[in-house]
Amino acid sequence: MSRRGLLALCLILTACKRSAPAPTTGDAGLPEVSSIVRAPAANAAPAEGGAGTAKPVKPLAVCRARGSSPLDAARSYYDGGRFEEALSCAAQAAALEPDLAAAHAERGVALAALGRETEAQLAFARALAIDPGDSDALLGAAHLYAVQLPSTRERDELGTLYAERGLSQPGTPPELIPHLALVAAMAFNDLGQAEEALARAAIVLAREPGSREALYERALALFELCRFAEAKSSFQGLINDPERAAHAHQHLGLLLEREGKWKQAQAHFDKARSLAPEDFPVPPMPSEESFRQEVVRAVAELPVDMRGDLEGVPVTAEELPAEEDLLANQPPLSPTILGLFRGPALGEPCDGTESPCRSVVLYRRNLARAVRTPAELNEQIRVTLLHEIGHLRGEDDEELAARGLE
Repeated sequence: MSRRGLLALCLILTACKRSAPAPTTGDAGLPEVSSIVRAPAANAAPAEGGAGTAKPVKPLAVCRARGSSPLDAARSYYDGGRFEEALSCAAQAAALEPDLAAAHAERGVALAALGRETEAQLAFARALAIDPGDSDALLGAAHLYAVQLPSTRERDELGTLYAERGLSQPGTPPELIPHLALVAAMAFNDLGQAEEALARAAIVLAREPGSREALYERALALFELCRFAEAKSSFQGLINDPERAAHAHQHLGLLLEREGKWKQAQAHFDKARSLAPEDFPVPPMPSEESFRQEVVRAVAELPVDMRGDLEGVPVTAEELPAEEDLLANQPPLSPTILGLFRGPALGEPCDGTESPCRSVVLYRRNLARAVRTPAELNEQIRVTLLHEIGHLRGEDDEELAARGLE
C-alpha cells in the first residue's frame, strides 16, 4: 500500500470513519479559554499537601529503523499497519530534526491512527506552523477534523480549509489530489455546501471512477441539490455496498416518499434501520393533528416580542417541503429542511407574489427524523421556530448558526 493511501487505509479502521454529528459548544476541538490552565512540567514535584500520585509513564519503544532513516522507517511501519512502531520512529525523526515538518506530520498520522486525536492535533499544528504547505500534514489534519473527529461546523470548516489549501498548491503530489478532494467533498456535504461537494467528488471520480466513497458523496450532493432522478440512480448503485447500504436505503426512502410511494419508501426505511439501527432509529412520528397542536403550543409559548412579530404571519405545518419552495433558492434548499420562512423580512415591502406576504411552515416528517424522542421533537420544533423567526427578522443562516440556531 502506498504511504499516500491514508483514506483507503481508514476504511478498515473504526477510528478513521466519519463520526456521527455530536452536540457542540463551538470549540472546534479546543478547550474554552476559561478552562485553559498551565499544566505543571513533567518533572515537577507534586504540590505540597497534594495526593502526590504520579501518572504512570509509558515510554515509546526504541525506533528500529533497520538501516533506513527514522522518517522512512515510520512511513514503512505505517504502510504495514504497525502504528506504534510508526509513532516511535516518527518521534525519533522529530527529535533529531525538530524543524522538519514531515516528521511532525508523520507523528500526526500515526497518532490519529492510534485514536490519540488530541496529540495528533498538536502534531499537525506544529507541522503546519513550520511549513504551512506540507501536503501530508494538510491531508492528515483535514482528515482528522472533517472525518475522524465527531462532526461539528467548526471542525468541518477547518477540514475544508486544510483540504482546499492542499488542492490549491501547485506542489501537491498528484497522488494526494483525490484524497484531499474526497475529504473536501465529505466536509462540504456536512456543511450543506452541495455544489462544492459535487465538484470535489468529480475530481476524485475523474481519477478513480470506481471510488465508492466519492460515488456516495456525489449521490448525497445530488440529493441535496434536488437533482432527484440522478440521486435516485446513484443511491441505487450503492445498495449492495456494505459500508454505505444503510444510508443508500434511507435516501431511497426519502426520494420515494417525495413521489408519494409510501409503501416502497417504508420498505427502504426498514432496511436502513435493520442495517444501522443506531443511525436510523424509529422516528417519534406524531399524527398530523398532534403535530399541528404542538406547533400551536410552541407559538403560544414564545416571548411577547416574537409573538408580536408573528402578527399576521401564519405558522403552519406540512408533511414535506414542496419542490417549488426548494428550487426558489439558488443553490436549492435541502430536501431535509426542518422549516421555512417565505417572504421578505420585516420592514421590507412585499412584492405581491406571495399570498400571504410572509409565512412560516414546519415540516412534520423531517422534524421527526431529526430527533429520537418525543421530548426532543418538541424542543426541535421550538428551535426551528426560533430559526424561522430569525429569518423573519432579517438574519441569514450564518448569523443564526453563530447564535446556535442552525
